[in-house]
Amino acid sequence: MSNRNSNLSPSTKRKRIVIIGAGIIGATLGYHLSRRDDVSLTLLERGTPGSGASGHSFAWANAFGKDPREYHTLNRRSLDMWYRLAHQFEVDIGVRYGGEMRWENSPHRAAQLRQHIQQIQAWGYPCRLITRDEVLALEPHLQPGDVLAASFSEADVHIETDTFINVCLQSVYESGAVVHSETEVTGFVVHNGSITAVKTVDTEFPCDVAVLASGVQTTALGSLVDVHIPQQRSPGIVIKTTPCAEVLQNVAIIHAPPVDEKRHQHLHLRQLADGSLRIGQGTQEGINRDDSQQHADALLDRAKIYFPAIGDAKAISTPVGYRPMPLDGFPALGFTKAVPNLYIALMHSGVTLAPLVGEMAALEIIDDVEVEWFKPYRLERFG
Repeated sequence: MSNRNSNLSPSTKRKRIVIIGAGIIGATLGYHLSRRDDVSLTLLERGTPGSGASGHSFAWANAFGKDPREYHTLNRRSLDMWYRLAHQFEVDIGVRYGGEMRWENSPHRAAQLRQHIQQIQAWGYPCRLITRDEVLALEPHLQPGDVLAASFSEADVHIETDTFINVCLQSVYESGAVVHSETEVTGFVVHNGSITAVKTVDTEFPCDVAVLASGVQTTALGSLVDVHIPQQRSPGIVIKTTPCAEVLQNVAIIHAPPVDEKRHQHLHLRQLADGSLRIGQGTQEGINRDDSQQHADALLDRAKIYFPAIGDAKAISTPVGYRPMPLDGFPALGFTKAVPNLYIALMHSGVTLAPLVGEMAALEIIDDVEVEWFKPYRLERFG
């Protein structure tokens, strides 16, 4: 029998929950927990909210390339939940609708795209192949060159993570919960095998449940109580630009083929409400450590070939961001066996999975249930 509620005060019946990390997962979970009357909530963030992986993410919410089918379905469920989550607030939460469009200019990659679209359509994903004329109708400013195959995934969105995290945390504040920024966790107080307090440099925060939503720091923090959460190192770069005129008229996310197949990778691009762009290359899991201004300028120059409307916008180099990435690439979710009141919420694709994980993890933490959707993603698989 679990003893994770053994410290809970019977008089108040309010679980004292400390979330470590205020990125998109910590903020979303905090929002859902703060809506419950039976919770006393504290969030601790070592930097500023959203300054970790969430602030470096390309922030494309999708299930387009998520395999196997079980994982695709998890992401699809969460993608659909973004629409419901947006309607829970009376303000803009940073969800940008319009779908995702891509095209290919080589026979081999065009065949791969057609095959992939056929597969995810069979899984029920709302996407379709489109013609060159449809590509241009969706994005009149685009100069795509050869289009041997193209697709449009209408349900995909991108998220302005700063906006979303701030809205969630404002709701958390208004509930009476506490958020501490620039507060680094240094350890845990453990009694009878359970965490009774989270330690920082200056103080301790008593808790009935501690949640690690700490991104790449999760492994190091877990090791403080002998909990093994293996990650792979996954650096990536998404550059920013200065604001420019409207580049994307209808579509939220663009994936473009290599300008030069022998020298370049695919591009991905999105435009924020302030007119600035976010541009990356390769896949969402691709390794990239080049945060030089030269690299940023080169990416922008390649994007301008397809989108001359970018005009005189300037590239802004950004530091390397490290993706939270469990060793096998899949989420690590749930209470640990070694420390039964320590909950782990670690994953790549946090932008896609935040609505589902935030809501379902809140159920697991407060109501002591095990959500069946999370069964493949428990920590026990790591041994």
